[in-house]
Amino acid sequence: MKFIALILLIAISQHYQELVNAHLRPIYPDSDSDEDTSEKRILRKLPQLPLTDRTALHQGIWQRPHSHANSKRTSTTDSTTPLTPTTNINGRALHSSDAYQQNISNYEEEYRFENNAGRGSGSGSGEHDHQPDVANYTALERNVTDKPAVSYCLPEVFEHDYIIVENHTQPNTNIWKRARIGERAGLREVCLMPNGLPLTRLCRYNRQLRSAEWEDISNWSRITCMRQTRECILSDKLNKLHEKLLEGQLLQGGATERSRVTGELYTMLREKNFKLLPADVHLTSQILHEVAITAQDPEVSPDMVRICDRLMTSDEQVLRISADLNATNSILETFEQYMDALSVRQVPAESCANMQTTTIVSRPSAESEAEADVASSYSKAVEEVRMGHLGVRAHISTNISVFFINPSCANISGIALYASKLQTSASANMPDALINSAVANFRYRFIFMNESVRELMEEPDLQVAGFLPTTLWEHVRLRMQRNGITPVVVLKVYGHDALFVDPKLEQTAKPFSKILSISIPGFKEKFPEPLPFLLRNRFDYMDASLVAQPGTGCGYWNYSTWVNGGIQTDVKDLLTQSVIQCRTEHLTQFSFLLGGSYKQVDISGDVLITPIHMRALDIISLIGCSLSLVGLLCIWVTAGLFKSWRTLASTKILLNLCVALTLQMVLFVFVNTEDMSAELVEDSLYVDCVILGAFMQYSILVLFMWMLIIAMLQFQRYVTVIGIERPKRYILKSAIVAWGLPLIPTLLVACINPRSYIPTEYEIQASSGICYPSGLGLALGVIVPITAIVIANLTIFIYVFYSISHTLNQAMHRNEKKMIVKQIRLSILLFFLLGISWIFGLFAYMQAGVFFSYLFCLTATLQGFVLFIYFVILDEVPRGAWLNLLHPQRKKASGKRTTELQSITASTGLESGRSEQQRDENAQSAGHTAMNA
Repeated sequence: MKFIALILLIAISQHYQELVNAHLRPIYPDSDSDEDTSEKRILRKLPQLPLTDRTALHQGIWQRPHSHANSKRTSTTDSTTPLTPTTNINGRALHSSDAYQQNISNYEEEYRFENNAGRGSGSGSGEHDHQPDVANYTALERNVTDKPAVSYCLPEVFEHDYIIVENHTQPNTNIWKRARIGERAGLREVCLMPNGLPLTRLCRYNRQLRSAEWEDISNWSRITCMRQTRECILSDKLNKLHEKLLEGQLLQGGATERSRVTGELYTMLREKNFKLLPADVHLTSQILHEVAITAQDPEVSPDMVRICDRLMTSDEQVLRISADLNATNSILETFEQYMDALSVRQVPAESCANMQTTTIVSRPSAESEAEADVASSYSKAVEEVRMGHLGVRAHISTNISVFFINPSCANISGIALYASKLQTSASANMPDALINSAVANFRYRFIFMNESVRELMEEPDLQVAGFLPTTLWEHVRLRMQRNGITPVVVLKVYGHDALFVDPKLEQTAKPFSKILSISIPGFKEKFPEPLPFLLRNRFDYMDASLVAQPGTGCGYWNYSTWVNGGIQTDVKDLLTQSVIQCRTEHLTQFSFLLGGSYKQVDISGDVLITPIHMRALDIISLIGCSLSLVGLLCIWVTAGLFKSWRTLASTKILLNLCVALTLQMVLFVFVNTEDMSAELVEDSLYVDCVILGAFMQYSILVLFMWMLIIAMLQFQRYVTVIGIERPKRYILKSAIVAWGLPLIPTLLVACINPRSYIPTEYEIQASSGICYPSGLGLALGVIVPITAIVIANLTIFIYVFYSISHTLNQAMHRNEKKMIVKQIRLSILLFFLLGISWIFGLFAYMQAGVFFSYLFCLTATLQGFVLFIYFVILDEVPRGAWLNLLHPQRKKASGKRTTELQSITASTGLESGRSEQQRDENAQSAGHTAMNA
């Protein structure tokens, strides 16, 4: 019985391993093996060799080191917290070159690689054959006896921090998603870096344990990343869709379910008002790969074209950054392999007898049909063309088109594309019939295998053409039929090079034509003669100096950069023809290259996203500042129209406060903005930036000095009302102190540490940097003075509030409701007048919580508006003056002011419309009331 139980256990284990590996089957099986057998398994390709290490983005902000993270660093940044050797801040591990090469060597020793020069459709090993590097192999195979014990890395817990708002983070427990050997896995809850890349981790092969294992992250610093951003992003939705696919959902339900997945993916990618990030490109590549390795369905192929077409319209910056995770190459290779895998099913030999021609323009959904812009609707569509009797089927979109051709049907072996608007209305060399594409900006026709290449070159408006001549076709047909394979030619035309991302900062050649990809799935032998194809460069005339540039001519993409080794180009054609004839002995993606030195700006440190609360706080601040500016403007208009009001001593104090507040608001909203500061830094106008920042610092300190002076007046008038003697010219003396004293800290910071006024590169990229002190200059030149004044004003506020409450409580029995309302109004006025709301800003600065950031933005920005409400709207004298101005016939109000307003203005020391003597009498009367009580 024990022996039988052991046998059953072994059988169950083998069956389970077969189920696991079934999910890892190749996109299409090798021609020499059966897909259903377990003799060979094709796993995910190796990741691309690491690019040149780039400086990470402000690790001091986005990473906090553990106490144990004392390992040796291999790269540093401008921040005080350097990267660890494996920190994945830019979405890829920063391994040392030697360690990574050793890792690749382990793979090479354990696996047998299948050369994918041209995705299994290229020529054999010749002198000029395409020899891609290790990263460009699309599959790695192992025999059953060498199969790893575990071929994927299991989910694992990971601790990190989410940034909520600037200077405030929240700890989070996350889980690494399952990954196959060679894959980079993300987290179940998306973790985004400032440049839009996701945090990933490599699943690699352990040679000793003969199993998959996660890369070591013990030396990683504490990772800080984002999930919710102020920009509308798709990363969370795409991440959840990818997680469902990894859990085995959705894909095993047949072609309908897989079509639903790709349809949902495309719907996400084309959503309006959403910003596409490098993380989205990476997740899209993973989702497409999961769909592709599950099964290949002709029903899904239009969605594949549509998705790639959408990605080709993405921002160049996004695609370049996503290339750090090899996302663009992964998408490109998955697309190429998927289409090749469907070649025989798209144009089977049985379809040659079908004389029907069908053209279907499939749009994404019914939504696009309702769009007013028909052209925009068609730009999202895929045109499906079926001509069974010609052995042709095509998927055509705006930026990418795929043509499946079975030459056995009608001797058609290629395709030619022409410009949509013909420059020559009639020509002897013009083809008899060109087919107009309903969605793409070109016309096309099919090429018979016996046509002349030279005559084809002379056809007007030809953009790109490729076909198999008769001799090559016969060679291919005989070899493939001998192996029982139906030969099919697959041509893919890319409108531009968006997905062909060269990450090097300096390139030696760039494509200047459409990109033509030619493949014959299943054909692996060498061509007996070069295969011709035609490309039109973008120049009508090529100067001899351009032709002489190294790298100029026909070239191909090796999944790392553009090269032209092994591709033959006629130099005479370059000088005389705009259509260039190229010849190749292997099959891949081709383009016309123009040699030269093409430099790219390093964008690895670009900031594409910022925390979600930043947007809300910006909106709140903008609304509050706008209301304050409106209130301040009304105060200035009131002072300008009514001389009797502005000449009062109390009004002069109020106007000085308003001058400082207006200056601060104008600088913050209109002058010292993120765009202005970034422009000053980019133009190296550092002196102007320092002056602007110092001026803003000075205006804030002046504002607080006036609030301190007003607080002292309140204390004198309400708490120590007996024996008040106001010094002569106290307003002038107060002005000298308030406008003069802030010069000291401002000049000290500007002279000792002017660099502190210059915003950092990260702040400029995040659109959150202005010319304003930072670091020690901010702490000593702004925070310390403001903190001292706020504490003093808060103390005075408590004293005054207690005195008011004690006095009003004695009168509660006479008019309780009125006294409560009076107390509330007075408290609100004092709260804003003394700048008590800035205490919320101090708590936010000390990372007490995002709640204090919202409180600060809601209260501090409304100070000017509150002053207008209390000192113009609620004050009887200026309000009456406005009513008399607007309604001249109105009888002037007479009599004493209400008790409420008397109490409010008396307590603030800013009475308006009353003489100095009357104000002193009111204050003294209030003091006697308090003393008697």
